[in-house]
Amino acid sequence: MTTQSAPLLNGLARRLVADNLLELDIASKSVTMAKKEGVPFVQLLVSRGLLDARTIARIASEEFGSPVFDLDSLNKDTIPLKLVDEKLIRKHQTLPIARRGNRLFLAVTDPTDLHALDEIKFNTGINTEAVLVEADKLKIAIEKYLTSQEETLGDALGGLDDNLDDLDIQSVNEAANSDDEAEADEAPIVKFINKVLLDAIKTGASDIHFEPYEKTYRIRFRTDGVLTEMSRPPVNLAGRMAARLKVMSQMDISERRLPQDGRIKLKVSKTRAIDFRVNTLPTLFGEKIVLRILDPSSAKLGIDALGYEDNQKQLFMDALAQSQGMILVTGPTGSGKTVSLYTGLNILNTHEVNISTAEDPVEINLEGINQVQMNARVGLTFAEALRSFLRQDPDVIMVGEIRDLETAEIAIKASQTGHLVLSTLHTNSAPETLTRLLNMGVPAFNVATSVSLIIAQRLARRLCPACKKVATDIPDDILTAEGFDEIGIPRAEFQLFHPVGCEKCNGGYKGRVGVYEVVRITPLIANLIMEGGNSLQIARAAKEAGFNNLRVSALRKVAMGLTSLEEANRVTKD
Repeated sequence: MTTQSAPLLNGLARRLVADNLLELDIASKSVTMAKKEGVPFVQLLVSRGLLDARTIARIASEEFGSPVFDLDSLNKDTIPLKLVDEKLIRKHQTLPIARRGNRLFLAVTDPTDLHALDEIKFNTGINTEAVLVEADKLKIAIEKYLTSQEETLGDALGGLDDNLDDLDIQSVNEAANSDDEAEADEAPIVKFINKVLLDAIKTGASDIHFEPYEKTYRIRFRTDGVLTEMSRPPVNLAGRMAARLKVMSQMDISERRLPQDGRIKLKVSKTRAIDFRVNTLPTLFGEKIVLRILDPSSAKLGIDALGYEDNQKQLFMDALAQSQGMILVTGPTGSGKTVSLYTGLNILNTHEVNISTAEDPVEINLEGINQVQMNARVGLTFAEALRSFLRQDPDVIMVGEIRDLETAEIAIKASQTGHLVLSTLHTNSAPETLTRLLNMGVPAFNVATSVSLIIAQRLARRLCPACKKVATDIPDDILTAEGFDEIGIPRAEFQLFHPVGCEKCNGGYKGRVGVYEVVRITPLIANLIMEGGNSLQIARAAKEAGFNNLRVSALRKVAMGLTSLEEANRVTKD
């Protein structure tokens, strides 16, 4: 190829052909296709893999004498996004990055794209000046800054997708109070709340916090176990947003002095619906409302997706295969106990098995399982539900939580009379679960003969596979002090990784992985229980039997490259 054919093209396309980076016919077709599709020429080249963004930026810099600006160093506080309509930004794949007097600086990938500069100049009334950037970084920056900017309510509604109007949002009780609906169902508020719910689903959040203060109002998402501020709508809208959420949840919008509970069902497609468990709490400056996102698909992930090691998984499956006994899942709030229980129930849920659950509240609806919602006001407690279950010919019983001696005694009785019982306790480890039952007043013999398996668990943030970095700065004596000599993996066979952070994750982490301590009640542990052994003695016996504790399990996840040492220390180190 020679440069003689290059004059058939203009600007950047001509230079790319002249430098033998593009064939003439490919360059000509790309220019034509870009005009036909209404996309920038450079964006088309990068999206189709014809050239990489860095090479194009280097050539453009040489051709037009313009340095390449690094968008990674961009200060979001200086971006004048409100000056340029979002449609123009997306149409021309440009981003306003600064304003100096009557000049607006636009990040572009092709400085010869005068049409984009002129159209934005016409719409803003401000002179425009091109700043050369790399195409891949520009695409990421446009999405990042358009979606993460702090908005007022009006700004948020201006960028909404049209399909928000078509979302099917309904409460569990379909019979809405039309008077209440009329009071709170204002179109802008409705759209804004819908947007928040959708954003939470898209970002994989587990909870949404609506928080009123004296002079501000903020909305936060809990993603991968960490709260992040997402928006600050005007504080004068606090009452209207609370009213809208309460109407959707079938609460009494006139009651602002007492906490209330409700549910919202959001149909995001014809085949997928997501429930929100809603709770209101009267605070000094209004009602704080927290929504827990209950995605039914999380209960159907399958045991392989939860992070059990092979031997732990086998212990769990063996316990589920028994016709009687008790499986206890323990850990703090938000440690994934519910998902573990529902995973076990899904494995057991066949046409031959009668399963009943007592829950407070019922978080995820499971087809084929008889789920009972506790209601203390009418006397429907865990103990009362369990008594009723035993007259319902059950095979498997799930108790949401063992909170008192009465519930514990009935659950143990059920496990000793031909039923498989699954339940939870709030303790820190498997050995402490056994001593907690003893401290409740359950006789040692009943604990030793009824409990078959205990699972203590935590959730650790999973390292982002796209950006995690090998940790080469950790001395061997630190690894020994942290406990890596106990994990059963030779030091030479594993590497540790640090979180870095990229556009695909949250600070170097993406998703979570379970950390488990799975202990089967062996004859030795049963004898210890009946002899009045404490949790330390039981822990030593479990270690001698080959059951890893939470700390060792977390360090094994670190050695596997699934999480970082910092995260393992956060969730397991005392």
